[in-house]
Amino acid sequence: MSKLSSSGSSAATAQTQYVQVQGNRIAYRAIGEGSALVLANRMRGTLDTWDPAFLDALAQSHTVITFDYPGIGYSEGRLPTDMSALAAFVREFAGVLGLESFAMGGWSWGGIVTQATLLEAPELVRQAVLIATTPPGTNEYPIQQRFLDRALKPVNDLADEEVLFFEPASPRSLQAARESRDRIYSRPGVVDRIPSKTEDIVQYLKAAEVFREDKVGRRDGLAKSQTPMLVMGGDNDPSTAVQNWYPLIGKIPRGHLIVLPEAGHGPQHQYPELSARYIKDFLALAGS
Repeated sequence: MSKLSSSGSSAATAQTQYVQVQGNRIAYRAIGEGSALVLANRMRGTLDTWDPAFLDALAQSHTVITFDYPGIGYSEGRLPTDMSALAAFVREFAGVLGLESFAMGGWSWGGIVTQATLLEAPELVRQAVLIATTPPGTNEYPIQQRFLDRALKPVNDLADEEVLFFEPASPRSLQAARESRDRIYSRPGVVDRIPSKTEDIVQYLKAAEVFREDKVGRRDGLAKSQTPMLVMGGDNDPSTAVQNWYPLIGKIPRGHLIVLPEAGHGPQHQYPELSARYIKDFLALAGS
């Protein structure tokens, strides 16, 4: 039986709650009603850096659970560099909340956490949503230097975010960037919890590199998985090009692909309601 309780009526006002997982005090928030949707965050993302409009739209149909990884944001501990360890963390976190099965979504680095979890705990992850993330193994389109130049700054301003998460060549995307940032920064103290220490960033990068090397065969695992997967990406992502999924998506038995136009590495923040609608329809209709 789920022990989950809502922490607020909207993402902008939701209170942070805490549970003990693997000996660490782990922070999470939960909004909405309905079947559980657990969201894993991007590199350097915290509970505060999700776009509230996206979360609120999802919460119309689901109990949306966001959390901070160990050692990140509001959580204690240290971020693992082993994706199997992160999958085990998600399993234990879900167990503490009393979730017997759930849909899981992941953005960017959180997408690789989601891939590892769905492969190592298929009985838990009923459906998966992979947003602006990369498949394991060798990919044709590498991360672009213009993304790296800004991604590792201690603090990112709007001009950085326009390059990191949106499409600078599109006026519509630039407008969406301003609107999304305003929504996110309506909560005080967002910058205070964003990881900026070199040692924290190195942990993220180590985990991503091991995932890319794919010595455990996760790429083959995705091609055999019966978990319904929705891959969603922007058409001009400088970090995790959606084109890297093209050779693989047709091999995933229950894989779906959506490419959003004039969009970068944060398509769900550029199109919060549309992205949420695609996700809700997928979760409702794709089956488990």
